[in-house]
Amino acid sequence: MTDSPHLSEAAIALNRFGLGARADEPPPADAKAWLLAQFDRYDPRPPVLAQLPDSSSVARELGAARQQAASGADQDAKLAARNMLRDEVRDAYRNAVDARVQSALTTDTPFVERLVHFWSNHFAISTEKPQVAALAGAFEAEAIRPHVLGRFEDMLFAVERHSAMQVFLDQVGSVGPDSRAAMRADAKAGERGTKRGLNENLAREIMELHTLGVRTGYTQSDVTEFARALTGWSVVGAKGMGGTPGSFVFREPLHEPGERTIMGRTYAQAGEAQAQAVLRDLAAAPATAHHIAAKLARHFAGDDPSPALAARLAQAFASSGGDLPTVYRALIASPEPWTSTPVKFKTPWDWTLSALRGLGASDLGGVKAAPLLTQLGQPVWRPGSPAGYDDIAASWAAPDALMRRVELAQRIAARVGDRVDARTLAPKLTVDSLDPATALAISRAESAQTALALLLVSPDFQRR
Repeated sequence: MTDSPHLSEAAIALNRFGLGARADEPPPADAKAWLLAQFDRYDPRPPVLAQLPDSSSVARELGAARQQAASGADQDAKLAARNMLRDEVRDAYRNAVDARVQSALTTDTPFVERLVHFWSNHFAISTEKPQVAALAGAFEAEAIRPHVLGRFEDMLFAVERHSAMQVFLDQVGSVGPDSRAAMRADAKAGERGTKRGLNENLAREIMELHTLGVRTGYTQSDVTEFARALTGWSVVGAKGMGGTPGSFVFREPLHEPGERTIMGRTYAQAGEAQAQAVLRDLAAAPATAHHIAAKLARHFAGDDPSPALAARLAQAFASSGGDLPTVYRALIASPEPWTSTPVKFKTPWDWTLSALRGLGASDLGGVKAAPLLTQLGQPVWRPGSPAGYDDIAASWAAPDALMRRVELAQRIAARVGDRVDARTLAPKLTVDSLDPATALAISRAESAQTALALLLVSPDFQRR
C-alpha cells in the first residue's frame, strides 16, 4: 500500500465522529457545523427503541417465568418452564441488539449515537447473567440515552441505580454487617455479632472504572467504606413490593449505620443520602475529569492521544460541572481529532455498522445481529469485564479476527450480488479519500462481488 490517504474534514466527520458514510447521503459541506447541529436533532427514544420493553416489564416477565419454573408440577414441567425462561431471555437480548443496530443504521444523528455507544461501553454491563441479558437494552435506553447530552453526574446516578448494573455487580445482595437486617439474621441464627453480607463490587467499579480511574489515590479501605455507604441501594422485586418492579429502591434495614470516611472526607449523612453525597463528590473529582477526558481523546484522536487534548477536555469537563455537550464542543473544536490520517482501527461493531450504512441498509433483512457480532468477536453488551471493550487497535487487528471480517464481507457481497458497483461506491464511502492502490485493486477484481468484498476489508474502510 502507499502512504495513508489525506482525509477531508467531511470524511472525518462521517467516519471518525459518525458511524460511516451512506452512499445515498451527500457529505456535509461544513463538517463541524454538521456535528454540532446533531445536538438539537437527537431523539433519545427513537421509534425502533421505544418498542422495546422497559426494565419494569422485563422484571415482571422474568419474575413470572421464574415462578413458573419453580412451581412446576413435576420435573418435566419445571424443565420446560426453565427452557421457556432461557428462550425469553435470549429473545429479549437479540431483539434489543437488533433494535440497537437498526437505530444506528437509520439515525440522522450518528455522532450522538456513537457517543451513546461510547458511554454504554464506559459503564459496561455484561450479559453472562441471564437477568442482565434481558435488561441490557432497557439499561442503555433508560440510563445512557436520556443523559448523553446532559450532565455526567446525572448519567452516573441513573447508571448506578439501574437494575441491570445493580444485578451485574451484585449490589442487590449487599448487606451492612451491622445493619438492622444483619443483626436480626444473626440473632435468629444464634450467631450474634457475625460480620456478613457486604459486597464491594459496585463500589470498586464506580471508583476504578466509572469515575476516578485506576491508581488515583484511593485505597482498599476507601472502597470498603464506600461499599458500606451503598448498602441499602437495591431493586424492587418482580412482585412490586416497595415500588415498581425493576426500579431502584433504598432498603433502610440493609444500610450500614454510622459515618464513613472516604479519601479523607467524612460523610455523616443518614441512609440513602450518604452514598449520594459520595457519588456527587466522585463525579466532580479532578481525577474523574481526567479519566473521562483521556477515554474520549483515545476514542476520537487515536490509541495514543495527545496529552494536550486530554487536558483540554478535562478542563472543559471541570469548568462546566460535567456538562457533556461542553466537553463534546471542546472535542470538535480541537485540532487533534481532525488529523488527516486515519487514527483508529474499527472495532467489529464499528465495521459492521459502517458496512451496512455504506450499502444503504435500514435494517438487517431478517438476519439476527447478535450472533453475527458474536462471530466477529464483539458480542453486544458482553465484554466479559466491567472495564468494557478495549479501544485500541491491538485488541481487534489479530489475523483470526481479520479473517472473520473477510468471511463476512464475502457473505455480504454475495447477498448484494451485482447490484452494487464498488468502483462507484468506494469514493462515496471514503469521501474521495480512497488510496490509489485500493482503487486499483477494486478496479481489477474479477467480479462485482469480489470488488465489494475487497472494498469492505481494505485498510481504507477498516480505519477511521
